[in-house]
Amino acid sequence: MTRLAVNLPKLSRFINRSIVLFTLLFAGLGYYVSSGWYIGAGIFGFFVLINVYLIYIQKDTAVLRNFGLFGQMRYILMSVGPELRQYLYASDTEEKPFNRAEREEVYQKAQGKDSTSSFGSLDNFDSNELKIRHSFYAIDKEKVKPFKVTFGEERGIKNTYTITKPVIISAMSFGALGEHAVRALSRGAKRAGIPMNTGEGGFPKYHLMEGADLIWQMGTAKFGARNDDGSLNEANLRKIASEKNVKMIEIKFSQGAKPGKGGLLPAEKITEEIALLRHVPMGKDVVSPPHHKECVDAPSTVRFIGRVQKIVAKPVGIKFCLGSDKEFRELVREMKKQNTFPDYISLDGAQGGTGAAPKSYMDDIGVPLFPALHSVQNILVEEGVRNKLKLLSAGKLINPGKQMIALSLGADACYTARGFMLALGCIQALQCNRNTCPVGITTHKKELQHGLDIEDKAQRVANYVASLDHEFYELLASTGKKSGTELSVDNLYIPDGYPMDIKAHS
Repeated sequence: MTRLAVNLPKLSRFINRSIVLFTLLFAGLGYYVSSGWYIGAGIFGFFVLINVYLIYIQKDTAVLRNFGLFGQMRYILMSVGPELRQYLYASDTEEKPFNRAEREEVYQKAQGKDSTSSFGSLDNFDSNELKIRHSFYAIDKEKVKPFKVTFGEERGIKNTYTITKPVIISAMSFGALGEHAVRALSRGAKRAGIPMNTGEGGFPKYHLMEGADLIWQMGTAKFGARNDDGSLNEANLRKIASEKNVKMIEIKFSQGAKPGKGGLLPAEKITEEIALLRHVPMGKDVVSPPHHKECVDAPSTVRFIGRVQKIVAKPVGIKFCLGSDKEFRELVREMKKQNTFPDYISLDGAQGGTGAAPKSYMDDIGVPLFPALHSVQNILVEEGVRNKLKLLSAGKLINPGKQMIALSLGADACYTARGFMLALGCIQALQCNRNTCPVGITTHKKELQHGLDIEDKAQRVANYVASLDHEFYELLASTGKKSGTELSVDNLYIPDGYPMDIKAHS
């Protein structure tokens, strides 16, 4: 079978020579017929000059050096390739990290529209999918108990914090997001009655502006609460924790986008205001250290958690992406030894990923959420300390079904970041790290943020939460359970060929 192909070098030579010929032709017509033809000569002459530069002067790109202007077509097609695939060629279920069907469900929920579908699921029903087991004796939704999780009650502290919905806005800093996006999320969170995590962006100026309950995150760089040597500045931490709307403190040890590596804020996204809030210089990437200066092993890590608890007198949690079961078990045993436990653990799956990260970290480091959650739950139970803390989970949990699976694997509540980005109108342009977000979410360019109306998007956030909450109670009733605390791994159908080590008991 003969392959149908185009002789690109021959076609390129034809086009490049034609440009020269048209230049001469229009110049001749301008000389002999009318001076108006000189316009054409000027246009094609300009193309000739570009070709001369591309073929004979520049040396960076071999394709352009060999093919000239014709070779530029390759880069034009590459630049619009993602858009062509997304809107013209990709099916409803093949895009990554979220396909069109998943995104459309969030869009409909955020707009307060009916998000039902018909004619069957678009998902694969194979050995790679967990499913929720319904009960033959489903109960009326009205019989399901109201959702309630209280942080800090295990330690008996005065300033406990209670959530009444199973979803929380996950960590996104001012820096990763622009001002309009942060304010819309905060306003929407307050309207929906849920907290939001500030991310590791220093003092939460815009998070506080709209009045939402906040979980202030302290990353390894301790932006907003650091000394010059990278150690903890207790006075600054105490000041931030004293803010009325800061309800909890979260110590971040790692995140799903780049576990084992510190946070990254590209230089393109650092404005004067961000530099001031984080106390960092402008003009270069801000890279957080891979670990807290105070935390070099299990004993020092547990001591640091206890130290922060004494400073803030509010619930204190820790966030990490699981790497080693052995290391986590050692950490738990050290907690038992020192009788010091965080008020919650936020477990980030390796598929978490709002932050900028090297591709090798994004693709190849960390344990995916569901097997990690199963392991952490089992270790906490086996060590007899599951009743000492709460367990949160994060990692592509944008819809009620995935959130219910996480609750069945041991989570008390769920974080999601990208779900709320989609609620704001994210089109998955994959430009979060470039300050060029076309819908104004992850950019600090005023002309791009203009398109993100804070009030409109805040209402979409509230709509999204209301829809998630509504379906949470419906799904729970379908399992025959009256409370999320009754869920377990036995409420999941786990295919024999499921690729991770998750086992049900029935």
